[in-house]
Amino acid sequence: MTNPTSEQAAPSIPVVDLKSLPKVSLHDHLDGGLRPETIIELAAEAGHELPETDPDALRAWFLESADSGSLERYLETFEHTIAVMQTHGNLVRVAREFVEDLAEDGVVYGEVRWAPEQHLAGGLSLDEAVEAVQEGLEEGMDLVDEAGGYIEVGQIITAMRHADRGSEIAQLAVRHRDNGVVGFDIAGAENGFLPSRFKEAFTYLAENNFPATVHAGEGAGLDSIQDALVHGRALRLGHGVRIAEDIHLDVEEVDGNDVGTLTLGDLAQWVRDRQIPLELCPSSNLQTGATAAFGPTIAEHPIDLLHQLGFNVTVNTDNRLMSGVTLSGEFGLLVETFGYGLDTVLELTLNAVHASFLPIEAREQLADFILEHYDDVMDEMDDFEDDDEFEAFDASDLDESELED
Repeated sequence: MTNPTSEQAAPSIPVVDLKSLPKVSLHDHLDGGLRPETIIELAAEAGHELPETDPDALRAWFLESADSGSLERYLETFEHTIAVMQTHGNLVRVAREFVEDLAEDGVVYGEVRWAPEQHLAGGLSLDEAVEAVQEGLEEGMDLVDEAGGYIEVGQIITAMRHADRGSEIAQLAVRHRDNGVVGFDIAGAENGFLPSRFKEAFTYLAENNFPATVHAGEGAGLDSIQDALVHGRALRLGHGVRIAEDIHLDVEEVDGNDVGTLTLGDLAQWVRDRQIPLELCPSSNLQTGATAAFGPTIAEHPIDLLHQLGFNVTVNTDNRLMSGVTLSGEFGLLVETFGYGLDTVLELTLNAVHASFLPIEAREQLADFILEHYDDVMDEMDDFEDDDEFEAFDASDLDESELED
């Protein structure tokens, strides 16, 4: 199925530095965003053997290994990053650099997800691991603030779906809700491990009014999404890209011409009508084969189709090291592929603001900050005075409630 794009012209915002635009990152794994230089240094200290010891070569190895079309093969690359994240000091450093790298890319709010149960080999307890990461995040935020920037980052605590620690990890997340933890997730190999496996954990979270996002609709299809909504009580779908498999093209002949109509199945209708946020990760989705049913290129990724049909689409990176991406780069890819204008980039960004696990007052303040920045950018875009699209766009005229709903 090809995407009926409405903005197929050449990129609409070539003079705007996408990195300078404030962005929100909802789906970004801590163990998927390390600097190659850091991995090499920490691996040498830990005695862990790497496939490459040159930073550029190691970066290329991660990208090549992850770009296999298989989620399971993609996940194998994490052996090397997790191996160097087993001590208090290393977790602090990785978290601190994670925040600095997000801020460098223009991210002003991020939710970083990771699985503490995978970081205990060095003798840390679950609570000590969470505290170490929080220490690093706070150090990173302080450094960004000292440099004149701004960023806020919260933790999403993840349970591995092939393990049996769901309830324990859910309790860990709730225990640290006042120490930087903003949400819960399950991750790992999706096939064969439905969210219902953790229904006791999700019930505990619901009883404690604690939000969950669930990896679903990436390595498995519609059944996984349905289960995430029913048993996982998911407020967001981690990836969720395969909801597009429940969108059907019906063709009938009218006056001698074939006319196509898109029809949403019951599940897709539910997800769209209730505006359940989709944490889409364009490049990663191609690399893991999540979008293989639609085609092998970004032009065939259903993100534009979902956006045009009114789904609550957000743009994310997943794993910046493995996928070789930044959030600015992912937006740039969409601009180049689908001809998105600055108004669409803003809309997708505000979708992420309102889908975040921040309190509503903080979401409103963040939205105001982003809108103000976009207004300033538009005021400076004198080169586009004759462009109808940009003349018609004023960030202050956007109806935020429509974007949120």
